Amino acid sequence: MPNDAGAVIRSPLLGFCGGSLDRAAAFRSDPGWIAARRAEPTARLVRLNGDKTRIVDSTLHLETPVDEAAIFLGLDPRGRAIFAGEIVEPAEGMQDLRSLAIEGHLAPEDLALLAQARSLLHWHQRHRYCANCGHETEMKDGGYRRHCVHCAADHFPRTDPVVIIVVRAGGQYLLGRQSSWPTGRYSALAGFLEPGETIEDAARREVREESGIRVGTISYVTSQPWPYPSSLMIGLIGEALNRDIVVDETELEDARWFSREEIVQMLDGRHPEALSTPPPMAIAHRILEAAVV
Repeated sequence: MPNDAGAVIRSPLLGFCGGSLDRAAAFRSDPGWIAARRAEPTARLVRLNGDKTRIVDSTLHLETPVDEAAIFLGLDPRGRAIFAGEIVEPAEGMQDLRSLAIEGHLAPEDLALLAQARSLLHWHQRHRYCANCGHETEMKDGGYRRHCVHCAADHFPRTDPVVIIVVRAGGQYLLGRQSSWPTGRYSALAGFLEPGETIEDAARREVREESGIRVGTISYVTSQPWPYPSSLMIGLIGEALNRDIVVDETELEDARWFSREEIVQMLDGRHPEALSTPPPMAIAHRILEAAVV
């Protein structure tokens, strides 16, 4: 984030990044191995209710013992097997993942663990039945596959790629806002990749559809897991080929060009119109930092 002189200092690690679990892909297909890890006295279970989990004294609450329906997440650096499961009713001290990431009190590896757990649990909740024949499926590989015993089809967890891009033209930067966002919030333009598209194709299409701006050269900045419910944000910077904005009002409430000085003020929370960017835990903040260097 910027300092008083206007120089840009990189924010801390993005939310939900920094995972430290060994997912043990070479072993998790063995039911006996999974059962042995589950039975270990050191095994731990994190429970989620939707996107909320229990926090005790600013620490992620891990339970024991581990039930048989729990999903295997991986082995932590201490060698403990970590599992995830659902909790039907909200419990005392539960907080949502977005708030936890914004607050920054949890260790990065705990936030990454929660993102993994949230995405996997959500996928299992919505893929109990085979998309091929409609019969009920069974959990396999510790939770990284569902198998249909009726038609032998296998189904695997998916991650939906999303392009998110800051477009610039000289010293100007294109940002947009949706009506549902906090008052004064502007961010990078974003959208899901469609079948048959490259990352660059998708970014150019989204920007042109939403703002009428054509994009030429595109460079990659960074990526971020986004467990709402299971996306991968792909952060980009693009160079504009025109400057005449035509807003798609079904997608955006507004889109406009900002000067570098305004972007620096927004990142630092001191814009004269009280305009803002997403918080440092979000990839849009990081891309803007990179774009104005």
